[in-house]
Amino acid sequence: MDSPPSSIGSDSSRIANRSFLVDSFRSVGISGIRIGREDLRKKILFPEYLGLAMQDSIRSKDPTAGEIYAWDGKTDAPESPIVVFVNSKSGGRLGNVLKGKLQELMCDEQVFDLSVVKPPDFVQYGLACLENLAGLGDHCAKEVREKLRVLVAGGDGTVGWVLGSLQELNWQSRDPVPPIGIIPLGTGNDLSRSFGWGGSFPFAWRAAVKRSLYKAITGPLCRLDSWHVLVSMPSGENIELPHSLRHTEECTLAQDMDADAALPEKSTCFEGVFYNYYSIGMDAQVAYGFHHLRDEKPYLAHGPIANKLIYSGYSFTQGWFCTPCMSDPSFRGLKNIIRVHIKRANCSEWEEISVPSSVRAIVALNLHHYGSGRNPWGTLSPEYLEKKGFVEAHADDGLLEIFGLKQGWHASFVMAELISAKHIAQVHFLPLSVGNGIHICS
Repeated sequence: MDSPPSSIGSDSSRIANRSFLVDSFRSVGISGIRIGREDLRKKILFPEYLGLAMQDSIRSKDPTAGEIYAWDGKTDAPESPIVVFVNSKSGGRLGNVLKGKLQELMCDEQVFDLSVVKPPDFVQYGLACLENLAGLGDHCAKEVREKLRVLVAGGDGTVGWVLGSLQELNWQSRDPVPPIGIIPLGTGNDLSRSFGWGGSFPFAWRAAVKRSLYKAITGPLCRLDSWHVLVSMPSGENIELPHSLRHTEECTLAQDMDADAALPEKSTCFEGVFYNYYSIGMDAQVAYGFHHLRDEKPYLAHGPIANKLIYSGYSFTQGWFCTPCMSDPSFRGLKNIIRVHIKRANCSEWEEISVPSSVRAIVALNLHHYGSGRNPWGTLSPEYLEKKGFVEAHADDGLLEIFGLKQGWHASFVMAELISAKHIAQVHFLPLSVGNGIHICS
């Protein structure tokens, strides 16, 4: 992990070593408040010339393309400028309906369809256009860039994609990084739940769009850990990468760690970021299979409820509840094929930990929520925390909670929150070595 810039309102008792922190803002209740359409528009709408300048810069992939739109020297920036990214395929295919409502309330130049405008292009050309105009003396563009907030309408994958793209601003020292709010349109929506935006969007509620925008411009800022991931695996396999990973030439996996596992002579390396959680084992296998099934047969994905039913059914077919190959030790658990080394909080020494023999899935969790709002880590008593050497979990504490799931029946009780998952460790650095030559470091 890397050391972050100073944290707004940070608690000095929290762990000091952490990843870059990403600003988000928490949803606030606005029950009983009447939101005027025109008042809201005055607070959020860009001057027309800035919207057109950003649009042309993104379309031409040239940050200087917007220079043809001149500032008149009089136009002021809005109080709370905001742009919205919409995954039009999310929300049971209702994302496109939401996009239309947003464009009607705002303007086309401030609402981006992710199938048309990719988040990296927005960062590289759209924000760079504002920065370029500000450098030319456009005070309105400078103020919009400094005040800008981003609202993302989609599931956890969509939000993670936008977060990862905005994270590039940190690496390029292009401050400030716009904070993010969420309109939940996905299946699990765990990021949305963790920051108070809820688990679903009320399409039937006429004022829902206005209220979401109002919450986005008034919500208080909070922080979220961003975890850098490096993956190394033997060369030769053709892999379809998710948005969160990209190829990299350099792959240094914890060189100060004394371990027998070594990188293969010819390896392929990837890097990326994650904000929710990642898993290894049966849980990951089911999620991967569900993702491909949904891509191959999109007509099955009618909404969150249908997706959850398909996901549950897919779990049964993949041996989550009844493994058909019990004669092969590698199918009984992860203990035979994985090695885990960790660095605990405020500790510089490496420690190899044993994976319980019954565990068939290992999850590294960054949030309170997992699997559509469940809390598998549980609410632990102070006595238990002290006994295990843990601290209270937070989304901005620089720590991952590592837990295990044994098999489908155990996972079912965990998801029903009748029991907690198998607690393994709480760490701020986590290299994993899998028996087939795959190495993962976060």
